[in-house]
Amino acid sequence: MVIKNSNLLDIEEIFKLYRIASDFQRSKQEVVVWPEFDRTMVVQEIDQKTQFKLLIDNTIACIWAITFSDPQIWGARNADTAIYIHRIATNPEFRGRNFVGSIVNWAKKYAALKQKRYIRLDTIGENTGLIRHYTTAGFDFLGMFELDNVDELPPHYKEGPACLFEIDILKRK
Repeated sequence: MVIKNSNLLDIEEIFKLYRIASDFQRSKQEVVVWPEFDRTMVVQEIDQKTQFKLLIDNTIACIWAITFSDPQIWGARNADTAIYIHRIATNPEFRGRNFVGSIVNWAKKYAALKQKRYIRLDTIGENTGLIRHYTTAGFDFLGMFELDNVDELPPHYKEGPACLFEIDILKRK
């Protein structure tokens, strides 16, 4: 297993995994479904080295993106030093391998390297399975929050409350 930055040659596979994740969400019928994400946004993430991939035998098994600021979702908490994980999507050939745990282990090292105190992520709607999955991976569930301004966020943020999760690296040492 190797984690590295995604590159422009990965763009079609990234969007394929997003479509597969959306189809999987749709099949659950009770969870918020991802929209088609903006290609320009993903290209920018690749250029900024904030789009990542987990490789197994040179095959992309999982992807995600990070930011260092997320004020529309995290509000006043955005003032904290944190990395924010977004859009984890797993290749269905590799489901069930607890990649969120692998991402958490990677993120702890990455956050420390970047001198960030928190690792954070969010999901939309009351997806109890995902809440359980993230807390099992080490995240504290902070609760469900209505977001004040979703105009500049992807459309799925209009579909329900945001569930916020974080790991305080200083508490976990």
